[in-house]
Amino acid sequence: MINYSDVIIIGGGAAGFFGAINTAQHHKNFKITILEATPKVLGKVKISGGGRCNVTHHCFNPSDLIQNYPRGGKELRGAFSRFQPQDTINWFESRGVKLKTEDDGRIFPVTDDSQTIIDCLVKNAQQLGIKILTKTPVKDIQKSELGFNVILKSGEILTTKNLLIATGSNPLGYEWAKKLGHSIQPPVPSLFTFKINDIRIKDLAGVSVQNVHLQLDIKQKKKLEQSGALLITHWGISAPSVLKLSAWGARILHDHQYNLPLIINWLPAYNLDSIREELQQIKTTLTKQKVINYNQFNLPKRLWQSLVNYSLANSDKIWAEINKKEMDKLSIELTKGNYLIQGKGMFKDEFVTCGGVTLKEVDFKTMMSKICPNLYFAGEVLDIDGITGGFNFQNAWTTGYIAGKGIS
Repeated sequence: MINYSDVIIIGGGAAGFFGAINTAQHHKNFKITILEATPKVLGKVKISGGGRCNVTHHCFNPSDLIQNYPRGGKELRGAFSRFQPQDTINWFESRGVKLKTEDDGRIFPVTDDSQTIIDCLVKNAQQLGIKILTKTPVKDIQKSELGFNVILKSGEILTTKNLLIATGSNPLGYEWAKKLGHSIQPPVPSLFTFKINDIRIKDLAGVSVQNVHLQLDIKQKKKLEQSGALLITHWGISAPSVLKLSAWGARILHDHQYNLPLIINWLPAYNLDSIREELQQIKTTLTKQKVINYNQFNLPKRLWQSLVNYSLANSDKIWAEINKKEMDKLSIELTKGNYLIQGKGMFKDEFVTCGGVTLKEVDFKTMMSKICPNLYFAGEVLDIDGITGGFNFQNAWTTGYIAGKGIS
């Protein structure tokens, strides 16, 4: 039995649903089918943002927005001029989903429940007559005279003129794209925490610092560095500064087996010279005060004490007793501490990859392949990834929208 659809979308995630819905809105009479291998659609939407779904980010200038994409920013610049976070907000709110912006710019449904977003997408797809097939894994894709034959694992063959691959980081999506003529940038993890086993932070799980500066200690012209909040965990370090650095350094960290020196400046307002001067001033004015008890830098008490213990021969020393060697060591620990990354951990339940379909092979005005006519891509199957904060979903909404509009 052979079934025909004008459009088949492989992947029932955010990009797949948005592509299907926008195709249906632009082509009222098209028969559209979404194929999802798992029992439920929009699984990643469900778990994202701790189950709240970080829909997008409060950044409405495309030039600023693309700065949050380690890969794909250049290609998304024009795409965001056509569909950007304000359009995403308008789209959901016009369909009854109220959104809120948090202090850090992340945007969530006011219900704080990702099911709100899922229900909206599924309801709109059903109202538009889109066929949603779950537990329907695809075995193979073949070119045909009409367009494409999509062969299911059940043995059934579906035919279509237009095919949209929106399989996220599923390796099968890369395989099918490759079979249809595309080259693939090797996928590697992005957005992860750093495993660090170091006496300086060993017993400090739960300690957080609002602003630190991180730099990977690698020999290259362009520095890989990020600033922001940092959280010490049982296994190492996490929070925005780490996640951003993991995204921008994804390939280099992978190439080094997640084993690289990391320089931490706990006090970004200071460098090595200025902190030396500051410590010397404290030594002169607070001669009889115990070093471990005096922390004028607003660092968490436990962190300050740990760095002092590490730097001084005797942690009971008063400021007047610190020698030059100890002063230098404390200065380094505060502004240029060297830690060794010894692996990576996952960020909550979210998993983002860099890598995917090579971007120069896709027309970002339509999301159609430049190699295989009537083949389209949307979402993370492309070599695009954003930092944490709603940027990866915005890529899904934008490329899904453009693909839906571009399908002919």
